[in-house]
Parts: sequence; C-alpha cells; structure tokens
Amino acid sequence: MRIGVLGNEGSWYVEQICSAAAGAGHSAVALQFQHLRAGVRDNISHLHIGEIDATSLDAIIVRTMPPGSLEQVVCRMDFLAAVAATGVRVINDSKAIECAVDKYLTTQKLTAAGVRVPDTIVCEDSDTALDAFDQLGGDVVLKPLFGAEGRGIMRVDHPELALRAFRTLERLQATIYLQRFNQGPLTDIRILLLDGKIVGCMKRSPRNGDFRANAAQNAVCQVWRPSQAERDLALQAAAVTGCIFSGVDLMYNEHHQPMVIEVNAVPGWKALEKACDVDVPRTLIRWLENQ
Repeated sequence: MRIGVLGNEGSWYVEQICSAAAGAGHSAVALQFQHLRAGVRDNISHLHIGEIDATSLDAIIVRTMPPGSLEQVVCRMDFLAAVAATGVRVINDSKAIECAVDKYLTTQKLTAAGVRVPDTIVCEDSDTALDAFDQLGGDVVLKPLFGAEGRGIMRVDHPELALRAFRTLERLQATIYLQRFNQGPLTDIRILLLDGKIVGCMKRSPRNGDFRANAAQNAVCQVWRPSQAERDLALQAAAVTGCIFSGVDLMYNEHHQPMVIEVNAVPGWKALEKACDVDVPRTLIRWLENQ
C-alpha cells in the first residue's frame, strides 16, 4: 500500500505510523495540510499535497487538524472529501472530523441519539453566559469549542471571575462553551476504538490538584477493563460521530451514571500504549491491510 499520513512537522505519531507501515512492507509518506493544492484543469480535478498526487494513495490517515481561518479549515475538509470520493480511504473522513472537532456539534448529536452528556450551554455574549453560569449551578467548566489535550480548559466557580472570563471571550469573538462541573469522580476512562473494536482502554486520574484527567496534563494512566455498559456507550458515541478511529472519553456523574465527555477523531495513544501494552500503529496498519 501507499499511505499518506497528514500531521504536523516532526510529529511522533506520524513517525510511528510511517515506521509501522515500512515494517509491514508498505510505503508511507508524511504530509502536511499547508502544502495541499487542489484545482480543476481541462475539466479534470487535481488533488495534490506537495508533490504527492493524493488520489494515487491507497489511504490517508489524518493525524492533525491544525488551527486556521474558517476558509482554511473548510478548504481542508473539502479537500479530504474530494480525495475520499475518488476511492482513497481517508481515516477519519471529513464529516467525522468536522463533527468530533466541534465540541458543540458532538454534544448535540450525542444528545439527539440518546447518549448521556454533561449539561451544556453554548452562547456568544457575556450576559447570556452569566445566566447560563447560574443555570448550571455556579460551577462550570469553560472549554474552547475547538481544542484537545486539556488545553484552554478552566473551572470557574465564582460569579465575578466568570463575568471577567465571559467578557474576555466575548471581546475575542469566541464562542462561550460551558458545561456543568461534574460532581462525580474526577477520573475518566479513555477507550480507543478502531472500526467497532476496542484497541485499548485506560483510566486517567488527575494529580497535583488539577481537575483535568488528560495524559498531556500529567494524569496518572493505568489499564482499565471496561464494563459492557462502558463499551456500548463508547461504540455508540463513535458511531454517532461517524469515526472509524477514535478516542472516546467517559466520566461518571454523581448519580453513578456514565457520560460521554468527548469524542476525539485524532486520538493520541502514547500514554495508552504504555498503560495497555498495545502497538497502536501496527494495529492500524493491519486493519488497513484487511480493508
């Protein structure tokens, strides 16, 4: 196979996938979104990333969705959709990435499918956000609509601090995304899924007084055997977002009910490999071979 891996320059994950592909006798090349070039000449569509004709690849694995303007992000999604339409397998495809990268869209779709999520309010102005703060019990988690690895997430439980934060976001023309702070255990469960099967599962526990249970925020990670209910919930969340390869994060509320906190369409696995003793890139390449 010829595999393209879309990622950031110097990405450890890109290197791991390319190494696993080479070890299995395949050709893999690192690609970057900023080098995409698409067009139509003589009524024929041309889709390139750098010097690589994207339509000549058997598969493209998307390992990043870097920050950019609305135009840039839309163009990237259109590019991935156009490549997939030629028969190249894109993991994850543009619709799945579009859903999972947008926390509100994910939350809305999960709710419509009957999947339990934290109480959430999204708005744009500080007055509405302050009212939402009260509705959510005066203790919320403020998150960027687009974000990963716990970056930019903060807990706000004081009205004055809340108003300052909301007004700052309003001035920045940012969407204000609020979730009720979970009064259940602060640990969460990350389930890594590939095409309806569990690759690995770990429990993450925050430390040093942090409430974020992200591996990137130095959480303690240990292997976890998911219950059938946890498995079913993760599989349902992945299906709702359309993700073939995903990391689904679960938490339990104060009523001991599992909730889906997030679905990641570009999941990391460095901590999970150590906790679960699995080879994720090799598993991914083997799955592609079987397709």
